[in-house]
Amino acid sequence: MFRVLTKHIREKVDLSEQDIVLLKSFFVQKRLGKKQYLLREGEICNYLTFVSCGILKSFMSDEKGQDRISLFAFEGWWISDFNSFINREKALLNIDAIEDSEVLLISFDNYERLMLQIPVMDRYFRILYQNSLVTKDHRLMISNKSTAEEKYISLVQTNPEIAKRIPHTLIASYLGLSPETVSRIRKKLLFQ
Repeated sequence: MFRVLTKHIREKVDLSEQDIVLLKSFFVQKRLGKKQYLLREGEICNYLTFVSCGILKSFMSDEKGQDRISLFAFEGWWISDFNSFINREKALLNIDAIEDSEVLLISFDNYERLMLQIPVMDRYFRILYQNSLVTKDHRLMISNKSTAEEKYISLVQTNPEIAKRIPHTLIASYLGLSPETVSRIRKKLLFQ
């Protein structure tokens, strides 16, 4: 599990072998079965979660009980209800596994200690947060100015694994489209 995490970190910052040994002590390993919840709305998000294997999603349920997906987290991605994690408030998001998954969890206290004991991790997380803001801005722009087909194409070009590993009904929820629209777009693109 840690191999994926250390590879991900080393792509952004330099970590010594000593740092890697120390890094492991801050995390707890967990396995999730398909559809198993990691976090439910109303709970406090006690962990930042790194996905070592599998796929998780974060989502909210609207007033009609429809799930609105905000993020898919594949291997090498982080996921949490960050507001709940940082501010110790009740979560607005649910997080569950789309497929059997293995994750690494870091608690709020360990996250704070990690920054102090391995200072380069502060830079690592700053890079992640900057990239996250850029990605969210891009997603918002695409969502507001693109056709349904353009939204789908942008999504699968950014991450081709989405079309291969995630059911079209979940993709539809993420894009704010109907499952029928996503199915129609997929068929159209398949025959082009």
